[in-house]
Amino acid sequence: MGARRCRWWDTRAVIAHNVAATGYDDGVALACFVHDERGDLVAGLEGFTWGGYAMVEWLWVREDHRGHGLGQRLVRSAEAEAQERGCRVLRVDTHTFQVPHFYSRLCYTVIGSAEDAPVGYAEVFFAKRLDPAPPAVGDEPAAYDR
Repeated sequence: MGARRCRWWDTRAVIAHNVAATGYDDGVALACFVHDERGDLVAGLEGFTWGGYAMVEWLWVREDHRGHGLGQRLVRSAEAEAQERGCRVLRVDTHTFQVPHFYSRLCYTVIGSAEDAPVGYAEVFFAKRLDPAPPAVGDEPAAYDR
């Protein structure tokens, strides 16, 4: 069987393998968007939650809306939603030509990096532990609370 050039990628096989290997079949999209009064997109965050963690894959704020706290509000919203879904950690990757200090200011910790990704820059990997969401009234305490 010779190698062929990939023309498309079907993630279903990878997801099926991951579910079979881990037992986690709870992957859900995580997304928040901000539109202006005309309905134009001015900021957005997209990622997923799965197996007790969250991943932000994309965060973008339109240039004329930067510096007003929209990015921070989107990240905080994603953290809150991830926490509600039972996630213990939120991960994000960014690049040195983007704004890695943004995540440091939000108490994210650098857990690694990859040099020359792309060449001349680095990709920076961040994580933040999320406190467990408080139990709803009448809920049993979690096993770690007993």
